[in-house]
Amino acid sequence: MSVNAKSGSDRTDTKEKHVEQKLVTAVKAAGGICPKFVSPGTDGMPDRLVLFPEGRIGFVEVKAPGKKPRPLQARRHEQLRALGFPVFILDDPEQIPGIIGEVMK
Repeated sequence: MSVNAKSGSDRTDTKEKHVEQKLVTAVKAAGGICPKFVSPGTDGMPDRLVLFPEGRIGFVEVKAPGKKPRPLQARRHEQLRALGFPVFILDDPEQIPGIIGEVMK
């Protein structure tokens, strides 16, 4: 194996980062912000917050195309939904307008 060869995990990370950057750019263009969400001590939290004026908020779990949340992530998402927060799984840039529309409602 070549030293320069990317592992499958590296390619997945690159695809996920590509989807994530498209989300950040689209949210900003729509008048919001999309900060990275880091919650020390609380594993499984979604990757990004989507924030718009008038207190509109959504959580977004970004995945590489075709990938699904891990079981811990899925449980955390259900916990957030039970509290009334919208949680979205994003694995395709085509989903971004729909997510933005839902958060802005």
